Amino acid sequence: MIWNAILLALRELKRNIMRSFLTILGIVIGVSAVITMVTLGSGVTAQVTEQIASMGSNLLMISHGRRMGPGGMGATPSMFKMEDVEAIGRDISSVQAIAPVSSQSITSVFGNENWQTTITGSTNEYITIGNRSVVNGRLFSESELRNGSAVCIIGETVRKQLFGNQDCLGEIIRFKKLSCQIIGLLAPKGQNTMGMDQDDLAVIPLRTFQRRISGNEDVSMIQVSINDGIPTEKAQKNIELLMRERRHITGTEEDDFTVMDMKEISSMLTSTTNILTALLSAVAAVSLIVGGIGIMNIMLVSVTERTREIGTRLAIGALESEVMMQFLVEAIVLSSFGGLIGIILALSSSFLIAQLMLMPFVINWSIVILAFLFSAAVGVVFGYFPALKAARLDPIEALRHE
Repeated sequence: MIWNAILLALRELKRNIMRSFLTILGIVIGVSAVITMVTLGSGVTAQVTEQIASMGSNLLMISHGRRMGPGGMGATPSMFKMEDVEAIGRDISSVQAIAPVSSQSITSVFGNENWQTTITGSTNEYITIGNRSVVNGRLFSESELRNGSAVCIIGETVRKQLFGNQDCLGEIIRFKKLSCQIIGLLAPKGQNTMGMDQDDLAVIPLRTFQRRISGNEDVSMIQVSINDGIPTEKAQKNIELLMRERRHITGTEEDDFTVMDMKEISSMLTSTTNILTALLSAVAAVSLIVGGIGIMNIMLVSVTERTREIGTRLAIGALESEVMMQFLVEAIVLSSFGGLIGIILALSSSFLIAQLMLMPFVINWSIVILAFLFSAAVGVVFGYFPALKAARLDPIEALRHE
């Protein structure tokens, strides 16, 4: 019985192909929009997680000043010193590696070329903590770090802007009055989650930075890598207690520094992405309701057009349930076709957009299945009233219908 109803439904759809397509257009748009939003949202979430992980595993970043936001003053109190770095490495047993960092935006010059970049003073741990590697050349030697030698390791962006396709190892580039010999080239990392170019930098020994660039012994940030298997929350708490003691913060006084866990940033960005995806999907889902109303409208028109046919079937012995089933199946077939077309359109467009935006293409099959089932449910809900109207027609009145 159901199979015969499906065949009759397909015959009716084929008879009015254009009208059927226009009827399911709302379903197509709704399903494709929902799946596209969720798929792209999943891709963004995967990209954020991957990029946060690429910045370093179990990474804590200690910066001076309170965190901006509610309860934060955005103040910039005294900088850190090397004694703070040494104390963290000595007193926090879970620390795997620690890197003092000081940075400044500066113009780099080579020959007739110049490029505005970020020069970072640190140690070799800065490169290892950040999951970076030197693809050409070498890291700093102990004597270069200790003596503050004029050497540097540059990123791929700086190399392209200053040297083009030339080999840069051994060349001398200038930062203000500091002339540095290039001893290494960092492996490319691309843009981070915030859209910043991670390859647009030059790294020099911290002592060189303090003597020749900043003119002081301040450390603006401390990066700490925690041993695997140790909860970063515990290490973060221990570091906060140590820094409060060293900076003479007592009682209920607020911290004048911030210890930020990269996992916390990842969680915050992922949560924001999920909320935006849910809101956009909810807006897109309205199209499914609009599509359902369109189906109900067309099915009511179909009942009116086929009144004599319905009357004939009822007159020769067809049951009301059979007539109702026929029109209900037509509505379900219409909406299901719309769901299938929407799924194909969504996956195709999501793949193209993901390729253009250089993000992972992540299919959430549960959402695909849910969207299809919801489109079929729309056919049931909005096809029920027209089917009920057809089943309750008076055969005699239906046969008289012109």
